[in-house]
Amino acid sequence: MPARIKSVASCRAFVAVPPNSLVCFKLYVFLGMEVWKSSYFDCAFCTNYFNPYDYQATMNDNIRELIQKLDDNRFLIPKHGKMRVDGLVYANEGMLSHLFRENALKQVVNVATLPGIQGRSMAMPDIHWGYGFPIGGVAATDFENGVISPGGVGFDINCGVRLIRTDLMMDEVRPHIKELVNTLFDLVPSGLDSKGLKPVSIPELDRVLERGAEWVVEQGMGWESDLGHMEENGRMKEADAGVVSHAAKKRGHTRLGSLGAGNHFVEVQVVDEVYDIEKARLFGITGKGQVVVMVHTGSRSLGHQVCSDFLKVMERGVQRYGISLPDKQLACVPVRSPEGERYLKGMASAANFAWANRQTITHRVRKGFEKVFGRSAEELGMELVYDVAHNIAKIEEHVVDGKRKKVVVHRKGATRAFGPDHSKVPADYRSVGQPVLIPGDMGTSSYLLVGTDIAMEETFGSTCHGAGRLMSRREAVRRFMQLDIAQKLYRERGIYIKAKSPRVAAEEAPMAYKDVSEVVDVTHGAGISLRVARMRPLGVVKG
Repeated sequence: MPARIKSVASCRAFVAVPPNSLVCFKLYVFLGMEVWKSSYFDCAFCTNYFNPYDYQATMNDNIRELIQKLDDNRFLIPKHGKMRVDGLVYANEGMLSHLFRENALKQVVNVATLPGIQGRSMAMPDIHWGYGFPIGGVAATDFENGVISPGGVGFDINCGVRLIRTDLMMDEVRPHIKELVNTLFDLVPSGLDSKGLKPVSIPELDRVLERGAEWVVEQGMGWESDLGHMEENGRMKEADAGVVSHAAKKRGHTRLGSLGAGNHFVEVQVVDEVYDIEKARLFGITGKGQVVVMVHTGSRSLGHQVCSDFLKVMERGVQRYGISLPDKQLACVPVRSPEGERYLKGMASAANFAWANRQTITHRVRKGFEKVFGRSAEELGMELVYDVAHNIAKIEEHVVDGKRKKVVVHRKGATRAFGPDHSKVPADYRSVGQPVLIPGDMGTSSYLLVGTDIAMEETFGSTCHGAGRLMSRREAVRRFMQLDIAQKLYRERGIYIKAKSPRVAAEEAPMAYKDVSEVVDVTHGAGISLRVARMRPLGVVKG
């Protein structure tokens, strides 16, 4: 057991709790169950007056009594209390038993109380506790009479994934994997404080914020065809750089083209299973043994600052508009209010920065392959398969109660999964549906899926975004730091990892996450996204 922390002040110093959160209950809610479960501190002040396990047991016992199994992949939380709609959780029995031990199901219930929420408050199988909304949460609100909440998007706005195909096969790449990963590590700055290779001026940054990946391609860092294979073509037109604070711009102007830290990566992968040959070929996947590259990153500190700035605005707006909430982290305002419209513009600006960031990294990845293999990226067939966002709010039209309706779909740790014949799906993919990219983490598989009509009917065209954490980063470090995860994965599985620090590798150990294959099994079984191909890592650049 760690030493007991004897005072509120030392609690705050240890966990950086925000102001007004130093009451026992609020401290617990802010931190979530992971910290308590991990026994990182045993606070005399808090545990003398509040037992988080007792509260958690009572809270989830209520949900346990209400929850109904619809089938092997769906569980319903019926509307009760102040809920305006039902909750729907995509999970299997094993996942559900774990969820009863944390706070995420209560967050599904809380989201269901939001004014103007439509359909159901939903959770994907990678659900875990988050700020306000659960990570893996999906909620659509009425565009005219509903609210918008930064907690339903998250701090890393448009954290997302892209997949780049190649014509290379594993036998060609395996002998060069160390050289390739080391080259990519040198070309793509990584780490929490990593900066892009060249800062952009503030006026240039304004153009990035409003034009996204288009701006990058115009600078010669990409192909015109890349834009057609990105969600929103790499640019949300609602963006307005004028609503983004100087603080956000100051934090972001040096970050373009950098990976960041945490679960972000550049991963060289090999296709090891193809489930749907026809769809795979349409997406540029020719068969087993083909080498691809996956990039996972977002809007860096710029997006974080945009979210932080608007949370303050939303907290004041809750009072101004008389909105009653079960959790202040759900701070929100009406979509059509001045504050709501400004947030949409700011969020879209940060989203555009993220697309520009991933496009800049793609350019550097292509340069790295050219250097190692002595052929141009065009000769190597390094075309972009697709780029998806998974922390975003989008104005979309969906069928609700039999009528087409304009809604704001919050996807937090969730991916768009539009089905066949939708106008937002690239023309060359439209006959089968939108590609969906589900990343693993260092030692685990990643998946290429496809969106479905069932997703359009049930989830506002949404599905999961990854594996979802099983334990906090601190707990992962405590358990795995001594194992030297990078060496272990290379020794046991031949996966070469180049990480900014051993701590990052420990934080992102595969054992710290749910089984991504089990997550995908649920989405496939529920029909909200279907398996097309599976990839496994050969080499990984981590922040």
